[in-house]
Amino acid sequence: MALGAQIAELTRKLGHPVAVETLGVLDRRGLLALDRPGLASPNRACRLFRAADDWLVLNLARDDDRDLVAAWLQTDVGDDPWDIVQRLAMARPAADLLADGVMLGLPLGRVGEIVRDGPKAPLLGLGRATGRPAGKPPRVVDMSALWAGPMCGAILAEAAADVLKVESVRRPDPTRGSMPAFFERLNGRKRQLALDLADPSDQARLRDEILAADVLITSARPRAFVSLGLSPDEIFKAHPALVWVAVTGYGWTGEAAHRVAFGDDAAAAGGLVRRTKACAPRFLGDALADPVTGLAAALGALEGLAAGGGVLVDVSLAGSAAGAAADRQRLAAA
Repeated sequence: MALGAQIAELTRKLGHPVAVETLGVLDRRGLLALDRPGLASPNRACRLFRAADDWLVLNLARDDDRDLVAAWLQTDVGDDPWDIVQRLAMARPAADLLADGVMLGLPLGRVGEIVRDGPKAPLLGLGRATGRPAGKPPRVVDMSALWAGPMCGAILAEAAADVLKVESVRRPDPTRGSMPAFFERLNGRKRQLALDLADPSDQARLRDEILAADVLITSARPRAFVSLGLSPDEIFKAHPALVWVAVTGYGWTGEAAHRVAFGDDAAAAGGLVRRTKACAPRFLGDALADPVTGLAAALGALEGLAAGGGVLVDVSLAGSAAGAAADRQRLAAA
């Protein structure tokens, strides 16, 4: 993969070349019960379904999302919502369903709605490049959870960066409990720090760690940081040379910044699907937006460090998937 080759080259320049394919972080085979991809994702939590005029994708991996379906469709959905979702969606335009679902915070997308030329993430110049002392390993604070962000941190740790994984004691990384072996692959080389982010003293500790770091990795939406005193304006003012790797569903800026996404629904929203002879979409694999985004995030972090910092790496699950889909189409046409 081109992203992997670029990561290998940039980490070689740091003196610790990383072959990402050897880390065991690109897929979850053997760690999770997975079925063949089709209209349902391999983990069966996400489905593709037809609206009146287009295809949509919905992820119900969280209990709270299942509870929201009734409000979204304005009907009782019972224990298994999928039959009702499919039946009622076919009578409504995709745009209306999408707008209502996004307003409620559902991980919902329109298949192929996001288009990108490639999976590399844009670097937003929010600070000022000043460079780092030569020969000093980068310091990284990894506040991210699940797959893509922690994968970025795992790659940097393999490249000899000093990575500190910060978890909230109130909301720890779900992967720690659901897939401990995968959690270890993603986070085993990182130092660990648990903080109560509702405690002002722990908030101050977190801020101090960030201001002493070269790279910050996050996977929350922008609004989550204001209450912690970590708005980008304040952080880059205090630390102009920081590289902030912001993993989101649909991007850090604009109206889509509040949208929720996970690996399977974001892959479909980015068009990273296969098509049947009738041009109907089907899932290609397991949560494909996550590993692609993890690679794009790591590459963005390395490029930001090489440029001297002062950037926010705006890496989104749907955008990365759309870029990978564009690469896939080019390879198919070659």
